[in-house]
Amino acid sequence: MSSITVIVPALNEESNLESAVRDILPSLKRYFQEFEVLIFDDGSSDQTGKIADQIASNIPQVKAIHNPKTMGLGYNYRKGVEMAGKDYILMIPGDNEITTESYEVMFQKVGEKDMIIPHTLNTEIRPWLRRFLSKIYTMTNNFLFRTSLLYFNGPVLHKRSLIQAIGIQTDSFAYQTELLVKMIRKGYTYTETGMWLKERKGKSKAFRLKNVVRTIQSIVQLFFKVYFK
Repeated sequence: MSSITVIVPALNEESNLESAVRDILPSLKRYFQEFEVLIFDDGSSDQTGKIADQIASNIPQVKAIHNPKTMGLGYNYRKGVEMAGKDYILMIPGDNEITTESYEVMFQKVGEKDMIIPHTLNTEIRPWLRRFLSKIYTMTNNFLFRTSLLYFNGPVLHKRSLIQAIGIQTDSFAYQTELLVKMIRKGYTYTETGMWLKERKGKSKAFRLKNVVRTIQSIVQLFFKVYFK
């Protein structure tokens, strides 16, 4: 059995964070010999930070990290990767949007490929605008980088040694796109699995104007790095 580091970014997720962590613990214990959970309170203005500390005080494998201000999803993931000490790395969103069964399907495939890349099965659970923009994002990335992935923004399961060697520059929502493109171009292997979403409590932060602009900038920068450097 291998080990895993789980990164949990959370921005104002006081109603979701504890369930997100506690729901996945039985699966981590079942499929991995060792695990650690890194909760990143990303400058929350609600009780998210306090809840993160409470979870960490009750569960030895959990550590809470507090950002003095909101740094972005990519930043939290990048810092989590730097801190990770286990064989594999997985990011789970603090909003507890993804079902535990979806993670277990990924855990069952550990060791088969270098990357296990999930894609959403019940897309109808999301608003039509988000579905449309997500589809455009996927098609654009596949066209620009000559890939054929079903989804770029899911909780990909990575080998720690590989992503620490590759490195991530962006702090935006495009962090996983950057990582996937770099790794696929280097010839690392992957398999895709389906994942199921739950009804989300609260609004998604992915499509705030600031996040959209930063994501577009990151994709443009990645394009020039891939083809002109």
